Amino acid sequence: MQLASHRDHLADLAARDRLRTLAPRRGIDFSSNDYLALASSPRLREAAAAALERGVALGSGGSRLLRGNDPEHEALEQEGARFFGSAAALFFGSGYAANCALFAALPQAGDLVVYDTLVHASAHDGMRLGRAETVAAAHNDAGAVAATIAGWRARGGTGTPWIAVESLYSMDGDRAPLADLAAVAEQHDAILVIDEAHATGVWGDRGRGLAESLDGRDNVITLKTFGKALGCEGALVCSSRLVRDFLVARARPFIFSTAPAPLAAAVARAALAILADEPERRARLHALVAHAGARLHALGATVTGTQVMPLLIGDDRAALDLAAAMQQRGFDVRAIRPPTVPAGSARLRLSLTLHVGAAEIDSLADALAEARR
Repeated sequence: MQLASHRDHLADLAARDRLRTLAPRRGIDFSSNDYLALASSPRLREAAAAALERGVALGSGGSRLLRGNDPEHEALEQEGARFFGSAAALFFGSGYAANCALFAALPQAGDLVVYDTLVHASAHDGMRLGRAETVAAAHNDAGAVAATIAGWRARGGTGTPWIAVESLYSMDGDRAPLADLAAVAEQHDAILVIDEAHATGVWGDRGRGLAESLDGRDNVITLKTFGKALGCEGALVCSSRLVRDFLVARARPFIFSTAPAPLAAAVARAALAILADEPERRARLHALVAHAGARLHALGATVTGTQVMPLLIGDDRAALDLAAAMQQRGFDVRAIRPPTVPAGSARLRLSLTLHVGAAEIDSLADALAEARR
């Protein structure tokens, strides 16, 4: 029977409480990545309307290397490079596409990629497309990264080491030891690639991310995404001019993809302006992070000091049941299960955004306490 193995696979996932399904938005938002509540902000809507009024196109009509290269793309890249303090930037339609392009194109045969064991799936997919050797290192352990590179050199490795990390991990909410990792990169003549997906807009001066002090270094590449705290879509790879030029010449996800909509680039430019103009958004979110930490710690949530606070459950079914109980009480809380997180670490991922205030956080804490009883 055609697709019988696919049907069996879905049945097996369902039997193990691992089947992914789509669910509508419902209840108070404690699950999205719209941290600064910009996705529905009047200012971004006005920016989109103004862009359309001045003739910005909805579609690009082709890849950037054909006729798809629009002035809005180039303006965003120039403004983004200035904003984030890098020599150059390149716009991609999503952070996923950007990570795939980075790790498929930049590390060469004979190189080594040492990646944090919890790094994004998109980085893994890029590494699979690439030609370099890849090795996992223990989470947030700069010493393990250094030891891995040193061992590779001792075995005769002569290429370039690449270090792949996130600055703020999306499921655990913890921060990478970026200063230590940068020191390892300097010591071992390595290139440090930092995915700032969940830090961009929320942390750093003007929301420039946790890696802001490293941006602009020749041996540092950062990925700044627009689809989370900035409320729109796309991502910028911030790097040296050489890296940008190499990606344009060799990165297949860039070369063979229709360029992102010029309208998306125009809206992303407006999002950067909001970061610069409205620091109170970050201040309000940081205050909510502190309030949530005080309320949720007693319930077993990991107090990370960031806008992502996991409540570890362990068992897949128990996590699903608790999420369902919270949804019935009016809170949009989702269960995260393996393989997105390691086996035995199913959890509720509690995400803090400006869609809520202290009162909603208090209500969430009360509902969690009731549901767990």
